Amino acid sequence: MAMGAADVVPGVSGGTIAFISGILDPLLDGIRKINLSLFSIIKQQGIKAAFMHINGPFLLCVFGGILTSIFTLAKLISWLLATHPIPVWSFFFGLIIYSVVHMVKQVEKFTALRIVMFLIGVAFAWAITVLHPIEMQVSYLNFFFCGAIAICAMILPGISGSFILLLLGMYPAVLAAAKGFDIVYLACFAIGAVVGLLSFSHVLSALLRKFNDATLLFLTGLMLGTLGKIWPWKQVISWRENSKGELVPLLEQNLSPFQFEQITGESSQMGIAIVCVLVGIGLVWGLERVGNQAKN
Repeated sequence: MAMGAADVVPGVSGGTIAFISGILDPLLDGIRKINLSLFSIIKQQGIKAAFMHINGPFLLCVFGGILTSIFTLAKLISWLLATHPIPVWSFFFGLIIYSVVHMVKQVEKFTALRIVMFLIGVAFAWAITVLHPIEMQVSYLNFFFCGAIAICAMILPGISGSFILLLLGMYPAVLAAAKGFDIVYLACFAIGAVVGLLSFSHVLSALLRKFNDATLLFLTGLMLGTLGKIWPWKQVISWRENSKGELVPLLEQNLSPFQFEQITGESSQMGIAIVCVLVGIGLVWGLERVGNQAKN
C-alpha cells in the first residue's frame, strides 16, 4: 500500500519503497519467472505449482496492496496536493533524503567508475525534471503505451511512474480514470503495464545481479536528482492549458521559504514543513528496520 501511495505522487517512486523495505529483489524475481516456461509447469505439475513457482501469494499481496492504495488514496492525494502542497511535498522530501542515505549504505565499495555512474544518475534525473510536459491525446492506445512506460519507472527506485505520466501529459487523465473507475481505459493501462513489467523486470534484475554497486549508485543518483522536483516552495512561471481547458503549471522555479513568503505573500509553513520532513525520514527509517529484520 505504501508503494501505491508513493506511485500516485509525481516525483516519488514506489520502487524506492520496495527497495528500502527489502522486497524489491523477491518482487523482481517473482515477476521474472512469469514467462513461457510457466505453461510447461502447468502442464506437468498443475496451476498451483506454477502459482507457487512465481511466488504467487507474495505477488498478490504486493500488487493487491498497490491497487488498493491507488484506488483508495487517489482522491485524497489529489486533494492534499491541491490544498496542502507544502506539507505534502515536505513529507516526500524527507522520505527521499533518507532513502538516498539508505541506498548509499548498501554499496559495498566505491570506485571512480561507480561514482561516475552516480553523477550520471543525478544529471539524468535532473534533466528529466526540467523537461517541458507534452500533451498526448487521451486514447486507448496512448493509455497502453503510458502503462508500459510508467510501470518501468514504478518499480525503478528513483524515477516516479506518475512523474513520467506528468511529462507525457497523461497524469490527469490516468488519475481521473482511477478516481472514476473507468474500466476500459484502466484495462488498456493495465495491459500496457503488464507488458512493460514483464519486459523491464528482466533488465533491472540482471543489472542488480551483475553490477549491483554501480546500479545502486546510478539509482541513488536518480533519486537525488529528482529532489528539485519535490522541493516544497515553488513559484509558477508559466501556465499551460490541458485537454480539459484548465490552466495547470508549465514551468516552476524553486524558492527559499523566505523568498516564497516575499513573492507570494503566503505563509511558508516552515514549522509544519520541518515536522513533515522528519515524519518522512522517520517512516523510511522504520521501513529500513523492518526490511533488516526480514532479511535476518
